Amino acid sequence: MNDILKYEVKDRIARITLNRPSKRNALSFDLLSLLHDALWESDEDRTVHAVILRGAGPCFSAGYDLTNFGGIKKKTAFGTYRGMRRFDDDAWHLERAQRLRMAIFDMHKPVIAQVHGHCLAGGTDIALLCDMVIASNDAVLGFPPARDLGALPNHMWLYLIGPQWAKRLTLTGDTITGEEAAQIGLVMKAVAIEHLEGEVEGLAKRLGEIDQDLLSANKRVVNLGLELMGARTLQRLAAENDARGHQAESAENFRRTMKESGLKKALLERDQKFGDGRAKVVGPELRDEKGVLKDRDS
Repeated sequence: MNDILKYEVKDRIARITLNRPSKRNALSFDLLSLLHDALWESDEDRTVHAVILRGAGPCFSAGYDLTNFGGIKKKTAFGTYRGMRRFDDDAWHLERAQRLRMAIFDMHKPVIAQVHGHCLAGGTDIALLCDMVIASNDAVLGFPPARDLGALPNHMWLYLIGPQWAKRLTLTGDTITGEEAAQIGLVMKAVAIEHLEGEVEGLAKRLGEIDQDLLSANKRVVNLGLELMGARTLQRLAAENDARGHQAESAENFRRTMKESGLKKALLERDQKFGDGRAKVVGPELRDEKGVLKDRDS
């Protein structure tokens, strides 16, 4: 496909790998576009029964590439294109990017997310649209930008973990481990990192033994059930709601700090007051004076 996304088909399985390890697989517009095309290619290919979506390097994806998201045209001799200053323009760009991600939900064949390391912000937007998510026990999942930058432009959290945990995690931007994510249903299953690839490949191999038309029928009836519960409409509204979130004063402050002092400084100012930024699924959240959780295993 391209240097930033790898695509291979073998033994009835398409493996799509986000390949920007030096950028922690940050999702640029170009990468999302290539992912969209690879997903539909695998859906059309009759030799493919299932898709594995994974990330190269130390993590699945640390989120969107805030320094170089792209996809915005400049003024040319042919016309003046949408920027980001108006609410409607912002919503338009968010909806366009969402259409690229929604291929995961809309395609007929099952997609398994193989999650390791950080799966944050935009990383969760694509992972949670997958039909099944298998994570390493020590993976880190969450949406820290909800603390100051906007809302979630895709929102499967409500359908996977219910309103209370969805609020607990998205209102604070706190993160949980892959093991904890499995406990509340945010991911289907968590295993030790050394077993992750084998677990995912084993499931994909089993799917490869099923008639493609049956895979399609059984995936789509579940997704139609989600649609009857409003899931697809909520995704559409989530993009517009994110544009609303971008109007917050904190979002403007984040953008100003990033422009004046760089992304690292903006992230530090946002996250340092939250200590280690972690939530705890089981047991009390006892923290030290720096906001770091004590005894996470109790």
